[in-house]
Amino acid sequence: MAGPNILLTRIDNRLVHGQVGVTWAGSLGANLVLVANDAAAADPVQQNLMDMVVSDGVQTRYFTLQKTIDVIHKAAAHQKILLVCKTPQDVLTLVKGGVPIHAVNVGNMHFAEGKRQIHKTVSVDDADVQAFRELAALKVVCEIRRVPDESGDLVSKLL
Repeated sequence: MAGPNILLTRIDNRLVHGQVGVTWAGSLGANLVLVANDAAAADPVQQNLMDMVVSDGVQTRYFTLQKTIDVIHKAAAHQKILLVCKTPQDVLTLVKGGVPIHAVNVGNMHFAEGKRQIHKTVSVDDADVQAFRELAALKVVCEIRRVPDESGDLVSKLL
């Protein structure tokens, strides 16, 4: 096998919710939603809540960033993976760890103290900007798009 069949990598600070577990997974034909997030990997309550919004026939896995780096290349050929991360820093960690990510869908990054809004659903702080710039330097295209049928905006043009 050439590598894991990652259909889409998405940044969403909510991780898995209806838009991800139903709309994106269905649109892509994903049969596995892999959440790469250290906190979610250790929180069975959060995992159960996320499992409730995933379409029938779609499996879920909750791995730490390091476990994702360690096992993603062992994914079976039939696994069509929707990879979900919470932050651009998480994606950068995966890319630097050898996970073959070439494009990122940025769905939702809530506004919070110290962040500035660059799009309707995306707010960033200096650490986020730095991570996006590093991803761009690594030739990873980051595009803001909430749902599959919406046109996207390149993050690099909004920073």
